[in-house]
Amino acid sequence: MQPIGKIERVPLREVWPHEAYDLTTWLEENVDVLDDVVGLGLVSAQRERAVGAFSVDLVAEDELGRTVVIENQLDRSNHDHLGKLITYTAMTDANAAIWIVSEPRPEHVRAISWLNDSAPADFYLLKIEGVRIGESDPAPLLTLIVRPSEEGRKAGEVKKGIAEGGSIRHRFWSSLLEGARSRTRLHSAISPSDQTWLSTSAGKTGLAFVYSVTQHSGQVELYIDRGSGSANANLAIFNELRSHKDEIEAAFGEPLEWQPLEGKQACRIRKRFEGVGYRDEEKWTELESLLVDAMVRIEQAFRPYINRLQI
Repeated sequence: MQPIGKIERVPLREVWPHEAYDLTTWLEENVDVLDDVVGLGLVSAQRERAVGAFSVDLVAEDELGRTVVIENQLDRSNHDHLGKLITYTAMTDANAAIWIVSEPRPEHVRAISWLNDSAPADFYLLKIEGVRIGESDPAPLLTLIVRPSEEGRKAGEVKKGIAEGGSIRHRFWSSLLEGARSRTRLHSAISPSDQTWLSTSAGKTGLAFVYSVTQHSGQVELYIDRGSGSANANLAIFNELRSHKDEIEAAFGEPLEWQPLEGKQACRIRKRFEGVGYRDEEKWTELESLLVDAMVRIEQAFRPYINRLQI
């Protein structure tokens, strides 16, 4: 019989000696570990975001571009951090708030449950522990204590359509599509939406040319996903295109990011622009110009090789 190890608890201060410098930094760099527990589709996180006279531990975005506030503690939950969590959520108009503590008090478990029944945002309460097996490195163990109810999630879907972020994104896409008509007809049949992306077929099943924006970034990409169970086929198409990487990037005019997206079914090749997004309304003209120009170039660079694909 194969030996089976025993999980041992490790004091949190041995894993992360300092709450702000160590735990918060680790969460920023490993937001995917947190997302495995909460399932919000978190795609980015930034530390110490100023909110008035205060500083939020982490402000993240989910895959729809919505704001998520994250407050963490290496100690038991307390009223001070609960107050901060509510304040930060209100000040940032966040759609969700995550509170990570070493020991959730019963009164705070009840408070978070109450907020989920009455507040416009979704609240999550997690317990964090340090564990190891034998002589292994310490690892985090995150346990979900409270999450929104299914009824609350349905109400959130209704709110999403009228949320500020959705309205802003709809106006941004309307403006971009209007301006793009003089350069390309690629997305001419696509209507603006309140999502963070716009997609149109690249002429082959499972291939799409996609515009995507977050609050402070934007990108264009060729996205490869032929549907459920197609991971091997997607990778084969990706590798076929990548075999012409030098010619494609020469036609595009600069390097591209080639991402097989390990652990996921899809693959993509993209050009990303940092520092300007849909929240930077005074820079929309600049962002739209960057995205449309890159979309024209990426479509022209890939078109000959997409047309040759035997799929």
